[in-house]
Amino acid sequence: MKNLLNITSLGFLMLACGGSNTPSNVTSPGGEKTAKTKVLEAGATAIQARKPVDKLTIYLDGFHFYNGHMDGQMEAHHYCTKLNEDLTQCVIFDGNGDSAKIMGVEYIVSEKLFKTLPADEKKLWHSHRYEVKSGSLIAPGLPDLAEHELMETIVSTYGKTWHTWHTDQNLKLPLGSPALMMGFLKDGQINKQLEQNRDRRFEVSTADKKKKRADIPAPPVQPGADAWQTGDVVQLPALTRHVHH
Repeated sequence: MKNLLNITSLGFLMLACGGSNTPSNVTSPGGEKTAKTKVLEAGATAIQARKPVDKLTIYLDGFHFYNGHMDGQMEAHHYCTKLNEDLTQCVIFDGNGDSAKIMGVEYIVSEKLFKTLPADEKKLWHSHRYEVKSGSLIAPGLPDLAEHELMETIVSTYGKTWHTWHTDQNLKLPLGSPALMMGFLKDGQINKQLEQNRDRRFEVSTADKKKKRADIPAPPVQPGADAWQTGDVVQLPALTRHVHH
C-alpha cells in the first residue's frame, strides 16, 4: 500500500472541494449573534488552541438508519481523525456548511479490535463492508486514487454510531434520547432519492464508485456485528416528558 500519510495529507488540501454544498435541514430558534458575541468568537479563534478539532481532517459522507427502523434514513457527514491504525473517532454533522448541526458521533475500530469485544458490545456495531464496496460511502474532494486507498483501510472496519440530534424529525432543537444507528448491508435498502441527491450535490456516481472498488479485498463480516438482522435491536428508552400545569 502506498504511503497513507501522503494520501491523508492530500486529503487536508482537498477538504474544501467537498464542502458547503449541503445546507443543514434544521432551523433553530434563537436571536442573531450580537456584535459582542462575534468579537468574542474572533478573539477565541485567534488565541485559543483547539488541537482535538484541528485533527478532524478526514471527511466521509454516507448514510445511516435507526437501529430497528430502516425507514428512518439520513445522510451523515463525518469529520474524523485516526487516533491510531486501529481506532478512529468522528463527529457527525447534518451538512457541510457554516450552519451544520452536530448530529452525533461514530467510533470506528479495526477488525482486530472488533474481535476482542464482548458479545453484548458487538451488537452495537455495524460493518462497513457494504458501504465501501457499494460506493455509498465517499470521501468528498479526494482524487479517485486517494479515495480508493482510504476505502481499502475502511472496508474491514466496524462502527458504533450514536445520533444525539435527530435532524430528520426534530427541525429546531435536539430532543429525545440518543439513538443507535446502523449501516446498510445490501442493494435496495438505501432510499434511492437520498443517494441520488447526494450524488448530484457532490457530482459523483455511486454506481461508478462501486465498479472502481470491485478490486478492494473485503473479508467476511465478523459474527456479532449488524445484530439487527437477527432481530437483536438495541435502543435507549425514550425520555419521559413531564408536563407541568
